[in-house]
Amino acid sequence: MIEGEGQGMSERGALRGLRILMWVVIAIEVPVYLVWLVQVGYLTGQELPSGDIAPWAPPVLLPPAAVLFCVMAGWTWWLSVVAGTRSSLRERWIVASLVFVAAFSVFCGVASVDDPSVAVGLLSAAVTGLGMTGLFFIPAAASRQLPDVIRRRSRRTAAAPGEADPDPDPQ
Repeated sequence: MIEGEGQGMSERGALRGLRILMWVVIAIEVPVYLVWLVQVGYLTGQELPSGDIAPWAPPVLLPPAAVLFCVMAGWTWWLSVVAGTRSSLRERWIVASLVFVAAFSVFCGVASVDDPSVAVGLLSAAVTGLGMTGLFFIPAAASRQLPDVIRRRSRRTAAAPGEADPDPDPQ
């Protein structure tokens, strides 16, 4: 066997493993988050004053808004990573849309219970964070360019001149 061939197969296996791991995480986090959003949105909506649409707005509007804003932010970020340009996460509208989804998700999680507590807030924040992360990484996980970007980034960090060795004492 050629020396570089084994390394290439190992690298392909690691990249395939990363992609599989990303999809497993997405497949678990995203459905849990969306079902949770519908449930807490429904419960929060029932606490709102009766009106034409008030009780039904949170469970109907929040899950699609979360999917749209998180995947859109992930898509714009991924395109900037592929192109090697400045991260689009520095754009105010992207950050504002993610903050809106996070704040409203956590708010609905806390407002949906009879006795809100710190534990409920932390659980809401955890479910929100994991779900939004899963939604955000869908474009990267689905991209055919993922292996190329990882290789390019790993070569760039491995060959970065003038950086201190992260492990100066290999003993």
